[in-house]
Order: sequence, then structure tokens, then C-alpha cells
Amino acid sequence: MSRWGYFLRRVLLAVPVVVFGTTITFLILRVGPLDPVSAILGPTGSPQAYDQIQENLGLDEPLWIQYIQFMTDLFTFNLGQSWVINPDTDAYDLILLFAPRTIWLGFWSVLIALFVGIPLGFYAGLHPNTLPDYAASFGGIVWRAMPNFWLAIILVGMLGISGPFGDAWVNLGRQTSIIGPPNIAFLSQPLRLVTAPGDTWPNLLIAIKQIAPAAIVLGSASMGNEMRIGRTAVLETINSNYVETARAKGVPRRSIVWKHVFRNALIPLVPVITGEAFLLIGGSVIVETIFGINGIGYLFFQAAVQSDLPLVGSLMFIFILLLVVVNILQDFLYTIIDPRVGYER
Repeated sequence: MSRWGYFLRRVLLAVPVVVFGTTITFLILRVGPLDPVSAILGPTGSPQAYDQIQENLGLDEPLWIQYIQFMTDLFTFNLGQSWVINPDTDAYDLILLFAPRTIWLGFWSVLIALFVGIPLGFYAGLHPNTLPDYAASFGGIVWRAMPNFWLAIILVGMLGISGPFGDAWVNLGRQTSIIGPPNIAFLSQPLRLVTAPGDTWPNLLIAIKQIAPAAIVLGSASMGNEMRIGRTAVLETINSNYVETARAKGVPRRSIVWKHVFRNALIPLVPVITGEAFLLIGGSVIVETIFGINGIGYLFFQAAVQSDLPLVGSLMFIFILLLVVVNILQDFLYTIIDPRVGYER
């Protein structure tokens, strides 16, 4: 089987995965402890009102009918309306309101992990048993071991209160608070970054400053993990037989590093990068709550706590689709980086 045939098969296998994940979501929502009728009615409602609301929401229908309706709505991208958080508000509208903040946070978290963790890991692997290697390895262990919630509280304590660090951060550029959703309204007109840079670039820098502490917290664990795996992959690759053969043939070190070492060292990093990219872009409930970002993670938490079934189901469906897309992207990257993928021997 060719590698593109292998990739196509992986895409087709993603369909039953989405169906299975959505089915499990339905069972958890309908059979689990969430009770949207009680959340809507409140503690003073009567049994007659409870039954009426349950009938209006269609929760008195047989489970198999609810399942067909649930699956049909999601797979036709009819996400429905919120029942509890914002009654009669389309789930699309709520997701579009909260998602940009999480995407903004995840974007910078991924960049920190990719452009700090991987280069440090590769550099440490190319210079083993040196002071930079020891420093990078120690730093990777520390960043990997620090819990996100602990690091978030430490940064809020250092930068969010009056003091040498807090005052310096608040007064850096335009005064901004470390807690609160970033102002990313300029993203609604991204072309203005080119056509009107004097108006939009200051807002861009302020938004980066606002999201930087949370992005560092969210990307720290991934950065340390990718640094450690990258170092190990480079060490294994640089001592392989084909690299030794290339050296014996007189191939320049630069060519060996770029054409052989880096490309093959990326192979074990692909599942790590794609998997962590989903987690980062999906956001973190704890980080978003501590920094007051109010993104998708915060919305999902509030929807689950308040038993807003349509909103929880819609968000879970979107998360499942994102996870499947990330895995397809992972397979695509495998077919590009490693030409052996897909060939059966």
C-alpha cells in the first residue's frame, strides 16, 4: 500500500471514531447525573412545572428517539440553543464569542512549546554532556514537573500585585491587568494590521502582553516535554549507522544535521506535538479560570456545572472533531516526514 493510500484509509477510519465518540457523549449526557430541568426550574418549582419543562425539551421521549435526534442535529451541524446559561441563544453564537480567546491563548502556547522546547532539545542533543546540555535538561525537567495551576498562581502573585515585578509588568507599554480576557477585537479585521498599522499594532502588542503569562503557563509543560523527547531523539539519530556512514563518506556536518538528524528526530515528536497542540488549543479550564480569560474551557465548565445539555453536547462534538482532525494531521505529517509509512514489507 502506498503512503497516500495509507493516509486515505486513516481518514476513512476517522468516521466511525467520530460516531463512537458522539454516542458515548450522548450516553453520558442522558444517563449521567446532569439534570437540566432542575437547573431551569430552580429549587422552588412544582412537579407539574418539572414535567411540563421536560416535555417541552423532549426529554420525555424514548431514549432511542432522543439518540437519533441528537446524532442528526450534530452531524448536520445544528448545534441547537442553550437551555440554561443563555436561554434561547444559539450555541454557535456562544462558541463564536468564547472561542477566539481560547484560540489566541492556544496559539501562543503552541508557539512557546514549538519554538523554545524543540530548538533547546535539538541543541542539547547535538552538544551532549556539556553545560548547555545540563542546563537545558534541568530546565526541561523543572518545567515539566511544575503543575499548571501552581505556576499560574505564582505568576498571578508575582505580576498581578504591587511590587517590583508586578509594577514592571503592568507598566510595560500600556498599563494592563494580568487578569481578564485579552482585547482581541482587532482580529475581526486582520487586514488592518497592514492597511492601518498605526492603529492596530499597538492593540496587537497589548493583546500579546495580556496573554503572555497564561500562554507561558499553558505551554510550559509541553515545552519541557518536547525538549526532553527532542534531545533523546537527536541522540539516538546522531549515533545511528547511516549517520556514521555519512560521516565516513565525508558529508559535511551541516548537511548531516539538516538532511538526516533533524528530519528523523522529528518522527517521534510528531504525535507529541499534534497531541499537545489539541490540548493547548482546546484550552485549560484551570488556566482560563485563574487568569479570567473566559474562553471555551470556561464555557464548557459552566455548561457542565449548570447542566446545559445542548451546549455541553455541542462542545464535546467540536472537541471530538478537533481530536480526529489533529490525528489526521499527524498521519499526514508522518507520510511527509517518513517515506516508509504505509509500505508493508
